[in-house]
Amino acid sequence: MDDFPAVPRRFCPVCGQWTADTFRNGPGARPDARCPHCKSLERQRFLAVLTSCLMPAVEPVGTLLEIAPAPCTTQVLHELAPLRHIRMDIGYDGRGVDLLGSVTDIPLADGSVDVLVCYHVLEHVPDDAAALREVARVLAPGGVGLVQVPIKFGIATDEDPTAPVEERVRRFGQADHVRYYGDDFEDRLVDAGLVFTRVSPRSLVGERVCRVLGLIPDEWVWVVHSAAHVDGGVAPLVVPPPTGLTRALDAVVEAWSADLVRLSHAKRRARRLRTELDTQPRTLRTKLGQRVRSHVHGRRHLSA
Repeated sequence: MDDFPAVPRRFCPVCGQWTADTFRNGPGARPDARCPHCKSLERQRFLAVLTSCLMPAVEPVGTLLEIAPAPCTTQVLHELAPLRHIRMDIGYDGRGVDLLGSVTDIPLADGSVDVLVCYHVLEHVPDDAAALREVARVLAPGGVGLVQVPIKFGIATDEDPTAPVEERVRRFGQADHVRYYGDDFEDRLVDAGLVFTRVSPRSLVGERVCRVLGLIPDEWVWVVHSAAHVDGGVAPLVVPPPTGLTRALDAVVEAWSADLVRLSHAKRRARRLRTELDTQPRTLRTKLGQRVRSHVHGRRHLSA
């Protein structure tokens, strides 16, 4: 992030609520992470943004498959108005689902899914190659998958499904993770028959909007398609450049932030003038009162 003054409020695109100051701490006491209204985290708020951007390209949606659903993501994906919204999980916990099944053996027909969401699932799966092949198999012609995993660029994937719990926590971050992805993750996508575009909050909405929405600028999502349905073997596209929308949103937030700074300065000056007024003889209060009213009027103009 640059040194431009931080905005004093947060907006959650999942529930549409404003929050004063910052969001609450998330897992591991991560600051500015969890919406106090709907409990969404950064990745779920970015999913809301990404879904809105994809909507014109994927409508109408016949079947939407949500793997390992969460209430926040289910709420977001309802906006696509799918004819069939299938929430699938393997059944290890009590989350509400429509279909019990493993991502390594999805109980749906070939080419039957128009939109598939697989967020923070693959790091739990010992045979992630089988899972990615299943994603490619069930995606329909023109179907879109949204995949997210914890990843560290600049290193190879570190994995060991047989590691004891303590070692998994140390190496992979959680007791039920079997790997931490690295540079070869995208090779795994290609090997499974998927083509992809890698996007991030920074590339899609700009850095300043990330502040307002409480997003992690470089938390990546892979937008995938089945290579079997892509003519000519389209090469993967990585990191789309900033768009006119990105620049426009950044400019709006910059102007808003600048107005807030000016408003803050005006408030401080008005308070100083009121203090002077309280300490001056009555003969001077009329002039000082006029000055105060002038600055208050200017502050109200900025607020509008």
